[in-house]
Amino acid sequence: MTVRAWAELLRVSALFTVPGDALAGAAATGRRPDRGTALAMGASLCLYEAGMALNDWADRDEDAVDRPHRPIPSGRIAPGAALAAAGALTAAGLGLAARAGRPALAVAMGLATTVWAYDLRLKHTPAGPAAMAAARGLDLLLGATATGAVKRTTGSGSGSGPRMGSGSGAGAGAGSGPGARTRSAAASAPRGFVRGALPAGALPAAGLLGAHTYAVTAVSRHETQGGSTTTPLAALAATAALGAAALREQRGPGDATPDAGRGRKREPHGSYRPSAPPAFTAPRLLLTALTGSYFRTAARPLLHAALNPSPPLTQRAVGGGIRAMIPLQAALAARAGAAGTGLAVMGLVPLARTLARKVSPT
Repeated sequence: MTVRAWAELLRVSALFTVPGDALAGAAATGRRPDRGTALAMGASLCLYEAGMALNDWADRDEDAVDRPHRPIPSGRIAPGAALAAAGALTAAGLGLAARAGRPALAVAMGLATTVWAYDLRLKHTPAGPAAMAAARGLDLLLGATATGAVKRTTGSGSGSGPRMGSGSGAGAGAGSGPGARTRSAAASAPRGFVRGALPAGALPAAGLLGAHTYAVTAVSRHETQGGSTTTPLAALAATAALGAAALREQRGPGDATPDAGRGRKREPHGSYRPSAPPAFTAPRLLLTALTGSYFRTAARPLLHAALNPSPPLTQRAVGGGIRAMIPLQAALAARAGAAGTGLAVMGLVPLARTLARKVSPT
């Protein structure tokens, strides 16, 4: 009984929506997942569960009226225990992020602050959905910032390995002086990083994930009372728009001003005309399939909630929106060229579905 109560309090079935944030962030930078990515995933899981425990502690009086079966109002977990768990999990998450370097810790501190501000102050205000969207976006940026950070900060021990922004070592190349250091840093920096540890290439992916979170959070504000048709319809429209945006090709910072002839055919008189994009390639088909899975997972329960805005159907729409984060994360990884990472993220779907039958994610 105690184990099940804590599983309900922490909503463990929603945990499978968390690792994909860090993996999608790593893919957006052009790096393979590494020890820093694993640390980011651990930090994300701890901070996510801290938010779940703190959420029920903050809503204990409201749940006593609307959802008396929840662990705290039903008496299965003491309020003080839930609050202590939130504090301990927050400290553990920040500790794991600190091991990935100062930039990752800074992002994790922003994420933790957003989580606590949402649960204690912003949840029932108009800023609530925006705060939740910011939290998910920061979670993806945490993975992007932490990936490769351990190597960048520790090097190889002898100083011979390339460092971000360093002009010495094997990655420095010939020459010396400020110009050589600048060229070395640019050559060693992964795609999507600007001036060291700023994951600029991950910002579009963070924005898409945050927008989806905003829509799901807006619907969740009606899950206990129901009655809203407009909000599920707006979330459905947002889901369609996000799916279309995810299908667009991702460009790195260096692609902002493409060469005049790249991707174009030369005309006889010397000008260029755009060439047709390749169709039916394996990466494109995978991205289309993942995006279709995202839309299908989120759209159907949203449509049902719009047609019948009862509390049960609204809660199903929220649960579908939470589960849809997994294929969205997979699509974002595939969009960045990491097909293997996208498939690995999709492997979490059956696990999340199975556990959701036992413990509700909402």
